[in-house]
Amino acid sequence: MPKIEIYTSPFCGYCSRAKRLLTSKGVEFQEYDIMEEPTRRREMLQRANGRTSVPQIFIDGQGVGGSDDIHALDREGKLDPMLGLA
Repeated sequence: MPKIEIYTSPFCGYCSRAKRLLTSKGVEFQEYDIMEEPTRRREMLQRANGRTSVPQIFIDGQGVGGSDDIHALDREGKLDPMLGLA
């Protein structure tokens, strides 16, 4: 299984939506709350090429974007192979 990481913040609807999708796929992911762990914000900015919005999702170290992006990958049938489900 690939390593899945998601940077989130509390009360973020897009974060909840992305986590629901990943959970529905039955995959485990590591969540980093950038409000609870402020150093994670800097880490996220670096990894996401300056993107400041949450969530920021990484699969095996590769940035795949946010909630809309991961849902688009799912609609296009590209997410399952990335998650090792195809």
